[in-house]
Amino acid sequence: MSAHADLVRSQGKTLVFVPTMGFLHEGHISLMEIGLAHGNHLVVSIFVNPAQFGPTEDLDAYPRNMERDLALCQKAGAAAVYTPDSSKMYGPGFETRVIQEALPNHLCGLSRPRLFSGVTTVVTKLFNTVKPHVAVFGEKDFQQLAIIRRMTLDLDFDIKIVSGPTVREQDGLAKSSRNSYLSPEQRRNATALYRCLEETRNKAASGQVDAQRLLQEAKEKIQSVPEAAIDYISIVDPDTLEDVARVDKPSLMAMAVFVGKTRLIDNMLLYPPG
Repeated sequence: MSAHADLVRSQGKTLVFVPTMGFLHEGHISLMEIGLAHGNHLVVSIFVNPAQFGPTEDLDAYPRNMERDLALCQKAGAAAVYTPDSSKMYGPGFETRVIQEALPNHLCGLSRPRLFSGVTTVVTKLFNTVKPHVAVFGEKDFQQLAIIRRMTLDLDFDIKIVSGPTVREQDGLAKSSRNSYLSPEQRRNATALYRCLEETRNKAASGQVDAQRLLQEAKEKIQSVPEAAIDYISIVDPDTLEDVARVDKPSLMAMAVFVGKTRLIDNMLLYPPG
């Protein structure tokens, strides 16, 4: 991969990169399309990263279909697909991690303490091997996007970070590889996340800007959904991820909710009136 990247760059091409954990869906494809609008040589990585999974999380059960993924990458216009092996990514004696001090200590990082050190470490390694000019990340994982932007700035990576909007099903459910875990009934119940976000956005735009009141009403709505259990629902500053008291400027509402045993995340920007 590194030799391929050197060759591409020596030819004056703009190398764009979309890192994934595979089991690709329309959301991933949209990131590839965005990437090709920013460059002319698309590289996609497929790697289920063990460093970001906790001991009780779904590493072994995480859905995989490499043959289908490779076909989708080819159809989307990828010039290369990088599929590293865990034993090569984290070789004997591996002990180095990339740690951030503040941004991971919010939202998903509170209940998944290994997640973001695993993300920053593997993305650093991928950046060093793929050597992209541009890298594309989805806004559905908003905290991850914020963390990667901060890391890229702090560590002086000469890489432009581009974001892609959340891709949704017709009923609003955010596309996710973990949606495959849901039963048909759970799949219907899961649409409550998007409906809750939309309702809260409309309330804020209509003048209801007290964050605690908005959160209480949102939690009551989710708690009424069969098989739903809230990990967190928060309204935060989109740059710092710190909680806000009032939606008096653009603010991010983010949530993680278990539907059955499946943990789903979603988010939406809220805007005050006007």
